[in-house]
Amino acid sequence: MITSQILRGFSRGCHDKATLDVATIAKAFGEARDTAYKGVVRPVEGTILTVIKEVAIATEAALGSVKDPIEMLEVAVRAADEAVKKTPDLLPVLKQAGVVDSGGKGLFFILEGMLRHVYGESLETPTTMVHSLSAMDLQGALDEVEEGQDYEIVVDFVPTNELNLASFYARLEEMGTSIQVGEGEGMYRMHIHVPLEKRYEPIDYIMEIGTVTKVAIENLLAQMDDIQKSKQLQFTPVEPGSIAVVVVSPGQGLSRIFASLGVAAIVAGGQSMNPSTQDILNSFENLPTDKVIILPNNKNIVLAANQAKEVTVKHVAVVPTRTVPQGLAAMLSLAPEGELQAVADKMAKAMAHVKTGEITIATRTVEIDGVSVKDGQVIALLDGKLVVSAESVEQGVMELLEKANAGEHELITFFYGEEMPHGEANRIADVVREKYKSHEIEVQEGGQPHYQFIISIE
Repeated sequence: MITSQILRGFSRGCHDKATLDVATIAKAFGEARDTAYKGVVRPVEGTILTVIKEVAIATEAALGSVKDPIEMLEVAVRAADEAVKKTPDLLPVLKQAGVVDSGGKGLFFILEGMLRHVYGESLETPTTMVHSLSAMDLQGALDEVEEGQDYEIVVDFVPTNELNLASFYARLEEMGTSIQVGEGEGMYRMHIHVPLEKRYEPIDYIMEIGTVTKVAIENLLAQMDDIQKSKQLQFTPVEPGSIAVVVVSPGQGLSRIFASLGVAAIVAGGQSMNPSTQDILNSFENLPTDKVIILPNNKNIVLAANQAKEVTVKHVAVVPTRTVPQGLAAMLSLAPEGELQAVADKMAKAMAHVKTGEITIATRTVEIDGVSVKDGQVIALLDGKLVVSAESVEQGVMELLEKANAGEHELITFFYGEEMPHGEANRIADVVREKYKSHEIEVQEGGQPHYQFIISIE
């Protein structure tokens, strides 16, 4: 809807013009901005609105120095690109999810497409990499949806008399949120989010002031359920006679990563929530193969994994991974069609090439291995050994990396826990990037409890 208002305003600014000169382009973008802002009851910065506003400001400012209309279009595209990059700083939910505003990015692509057409360039050449949805942190954004946004209502109507927008907005605000209004050729479109019990109120109200031509109702709760279902794990199908890998995972994010690497089953478990031998046994007994590899990923679960091996008729090998990063490294050496023990041996060798760091909070005052710790302090473990006590997670991370001689390695991956905000995880990763400029630094959702970070150093 907002895009339609941007285009309507732009069209109005070009009306009766045979040629787009620099003044017309600047005027058109100004009209686009003004029309878009009028259509939203409470404009939110950090969205497509901000992008069109910055484009209008930039083109108006360039009027004195730019004479070529193509160059003016270049000014607009650069302004849109810069505005999109700044959207996470203006809208916290974007920073939390680690993304830019999608509507604003879409407007940038439209403008960039216009410029490519002028230059005679292909519209199909990609200018940026786009992550798959499964890799995005949408849960954080969903947590920010306002209460009462159960249904989305869109109504097209023709008012009986001239529409008083101020009173129209005021009445709609009594019913819901996310109010947007568009207009074209005498027809209006109203968009609103409302709670369940008010889902028909906007329709009834608009029928009082005009003729309704079209109504659309979407159940937003059902949409959110669909998103959650889409995040369910998809395991690699197991062929008879091939090797199936079962892993123990402490968090949903880590489970998704393991699933993407080809595991056949996952057992929930980890620090303070060790699965039983029966839990591990149940995970693979019904798989259509007799060759199984178990990755316990925790020193306290190795025994249960070995016990499961002893009480099944299947051929089972236990690769004694003691940490999640070791398990991930081992998975990269999986050859499902290989000989069971040879594959297990290769996976065991692979896990030796990774160091594991863990950041958590001390639950008691103690001194271990010469490190004094107070209850409530941040502590860091390197391959299971306490090496650092710190006053902040950032300090703990930096000192841990020094203890691990991270400078001698190439890749550092942060798996952030369920209590670590995505934005804060990215901020700390940026601090690490500043110090280790030649390293590849990755941030992934781990979802594990107790640990702010599990860190893989390779």
